[in-house]
Amino acid sequence: MSEAPKDRANRWPITISIMLATVMNSLDTTIANVALPHIQGSVSASSDQITWVLTSYIVSAAIMTPLSGWLADRLGRKTVFLLSIGGFTAASMLCGIASSLPEIVIFRLLQGVAGAALIPLSQAVLLDIYPKEQHGQAMAIWGAGALLGPILGPALGGYLTEDFSWRWCFYINLPVGILAFLGVLIFISGDRVARAKPFDFLGFGMLSLFVASMQLMLDRGPSQDWFSSMEITTYAILAAITGWVFVAHTLTAEHPFFDRRLARDRNFVTASVFGFFVGVLLFSTMALLPPMLQVLMGYPVLTSGLVTMPRGLGSFLAMFFVGRLIGRVDTRAILLFGLGLNALALYQMMHFDLSMGTGAVIVSGIIQGFGIGFLFVPLSTLAFATVPPVLRPEGSSLYTLVRNMGSAIGISMMQALVVSNTQVVHSSLASHLNPSDPVVRDGLPAAMNPTTVAGASALNAEISRQASMVAYVDDFRLMFFITLACVPMLLLMRSPKREASGEPLHAVVD
Repeated sequence: MSEAPKDRANRWPITISIMLATVMNSLDTTIANVALPHIQGSVSASSDQITWVLTSYIVSAAIMTPLSGWLADRLGRKTVFLLSIGGFTAASMLCGIASSLPEIVIFRLLQGVAGAALIPLSQAVLLDIYPKEQHGQAMAIWGAGALLGPILGPALGGYLTEDFSWRWCFYINLPVGILAFLGVLIFISGDRVARAKPFDFLGFGMLSLFVASMQLMLDRGPSQDWFSSMEITTYAILAAITGWVFVAHTLTAEHPFFDRRLARDRNFVTASVFGFFVGVLLFSTMALLPPMLQVLMGYPVLTSGLVTMPRGLGSFLAMFFVGRLIGRVDTRAILLFGLGLNALALYQMMHFDLSMGTGAVIVSGIIQGFGIGFLFVPLSTLAFATVPPVLRPEGSSLYTLVRNMGSAIGISMMQALVVSNTQVVHSSLASHLNPSDPVVRDGLPAAMNPTTVAGASALNAEISRQASMVAYVDDFRLMFFITLACVPMLLLMRSPKREASGEPLHAVVD
């Protein structure tokens, strides 16, 4: 869509309004993580159920992201932008007043549906209102705003939860959302509605059902004993059927939801699979650490937020180096370096224990954040290095969808493993404690004397605590091996071709 003179004149007010929306969206991906244990107690949820607060948002945003471009063409970009900001802000308020787990999960779903268009539309508007020679500056401004969420989210979420309530993690979006809404309403000109290309509603419906049923299976599986439950079996069958219909339809339809040529691009397919696992590594770690620190190690929620905040700082610092390295160093070498840093951080996390101080969490967080920063931009560069420009909008949506699915599936799987492994390790530890054994009886503190009711209860609580720590460490070990398994995929990728200017081809994606 063409840039209007009004938008040129209002470039800075528009930029500020868009950045407010971007920060609000990126902040919401991390601010709730620190408050999860408090939300869990408030809505009476189990350890595996509370992750629905995270995965419901990620899944709904992933499903709706490919639809945002078509809606913008159909309704006009300004209209969709206003609906997204208004819907996201209203859903945030509803999340804050939620009184039960079903309510907050439904409202988080609405948040994801409304917020899905904010990232792609904010990038598109910025690229339109700035001349081509300032696109790099525009994306640097946007990137700084997008990174403010992971940096400020944990600490801000900890402060709001400790000094006010977890509900303020959602209420804080209200003033930001209102300002962003008014800015877009006043300063962005109304664009003409373009004629949208045919939309594949069958493909979109099948994909949505596949993602939803797969996520429900993973989220509900631990509490329903997996496939011994008819509910979980039904979800699995539905996922298999809808997934098969989506693939078959995509291969045969005249206008499929995603262009078939994307599946024939080796770089794009490999980078998308790679991005799936990056989503697993990043968001699973961010979801696991706050409950581990608060529940097992007794950290106050603010301290928990402060010690996880350096992870975002590491990513922010990495961006300065990555921007200078791309085009000068083989992109695959940059990805290898990022994977190496992630492996090092996860190796450190494999040695976490209940007696450690905050230093171990901070150091591993900085290293992993720095490593993640060396993965996102180079991976996007390689993903779109060989994709024709006409396919990049669809490719960007599909790439984001796959990565978000990795995030949601990773959170569900890792939390399910924590729950199941805690039970297994608890049984193993308890089997070695015989109350009649004098060695056991004399070696325990008086407060854990297994011959008394209070002592047996205290002993069981400590066994559960130790078992949970072992389960978390097992998760970090699994993620360590997943990181190593990603390395061979680099051999399948080709380095980006260069334009006449010498710069590598790349696409702007979130």
